[in-house]
Amino acid sequence: MNVTPIHRHNGMLYMDHVNLQQIAEHYGTPCYVYSRQGIRQRWLAFDNAFAQQPHLVCYAVKTNSNLAVLQTLAQLGAGFDIVSGGELARVLKAGGDASKVVFSGVGKSEAEMRFALASGIKCFNVESEAELYRLESVAKALNMVAPISLRVNPDVDPKTHAYISTGLKENKFGVSFKQALTLYRYAAASAHLMVQGIDCHIGSQLLDLAPLQEAATRVVAFQQQLNTEGIRLHHIDMGGGLGIDYQDSDQAPTPAAYVQALLDAIQQADMEVLVEPGRAIVGNNGVLLSKVELLKENEGKSFMVIDAAMNDLIRPALYDAWQSIVDVYDNAQVAQSVDVVGPVCETGDFLGKSRQLTSQPNDYIAVLSAGAYGFVMSSNYNTRPRAAEIMVDGAQHQCVRARETLEDLMRGERLFNE
Repeated sequence: MNVTPIHRHNGMLYMDHVNLQQIAEHYGTPCYVYSRQGIRQRWLAFDNAFAQQPHLVCYAVKTNSNLAVLQTLAQLGAGFDIVSGGELARVLKAGGDASKVVFSGVGKSEAEMRFALASGIKCFNVESEAELYRLESVAKALNMVAPISLRVNPDVDPKTHAYISTGLKENKFGVSFKQALTLYRYAAASAHLMVQGIDCHIGSQLLDLAPLQEAATRVVAFQQQLNTEGIRLHHIDMGGGLGIDYQDSDQAPTPAAYVQALLDAIQQADMEVLVEPGRAIVGNNGVLLSKVELLKENEGKSFMVIDAAMNDLIRPALYDAWQSIVDVYDNAQVAQSVDVVGPVCETGDFLGKSRQLTSQPNDYIAVLSAGAYGFVMSSNYNTRPRAAEIMVDGAQHQCVRARETLEDLMRGERLFNE
């Protein structure tokens, strides 16, 4: 069971020692709220689980890239897993150490490669033959040597949602072991590529550790094959993907269990171990607060219309994802079953269906487990400004991203000059 900073006191919902109704009233809604203490504790749970094993816990920036979140982790000495030049810029601005950054993703541009090389990142996780040649060419033009690992695709079913499965042969990520052997030989002989490690990531929201262990076992067997050819690896990167409890039935493994499962599978590999958790660090350390605008009845069907929408949190519409929705103030009244929907002009604009809630117009509700893939996937659809982001730390709270204005949305646009 995942530990979260969310709790109730006298019927009111709190994060750490902060009353969430007061947060909603002070900063307005919709807004995301994150627990700084909770984020620290979850990263340390991964880091401490490795004990004496050489390792680096690289936070997956794509899950939540707010500068205050990155700053919190950078201050702990975290590494970072990035998938764009923009994410690298955020890490650096937040005080992250470039030498602890690994760069993943299937479509790195030449400009992004140059930026990462100039910044001195730890490693490029190369995902194709074409990318390897492109990186070599960029490094040669800069008279530099690019540190690389190859992302191998172990063809292991992660038993998760099809859209977040990344380790099957039909997925776009990585290369086969057969192709990887050819590419490692090429890289080892290149004057502008430096082989550092091997990378693998089978998918997200993993609740079963067996596929992870199976993938790790296959990767280590391949690493041993490389050893026989004199190609020595300095690290093994098994990605992230550890799930969280969105509902009681999920029963996600703990970071300690996740790390132990990995170490059991790769015990014969004498290398630094990298992991790239994201959701498991921030997911249950964030909520989305929203105000109830009105209640609507439609021939026996009840709707709760709130001021948050699919543009603020797209996971339910995109993945049919389930996230717990609770009343910020539990008034002990009899709950009614409602579909929680937003004002966006789409039938798919819902945050939850058939939820038991008591809130009335102008009350507040909270969508839990919203710290990962929430704000970062939000948009301005229907010309809706994106939400504010708030961070709490014990009894303190600060706005760490101001709510967008309509002027922000139209900045850069021009009327046609007739």
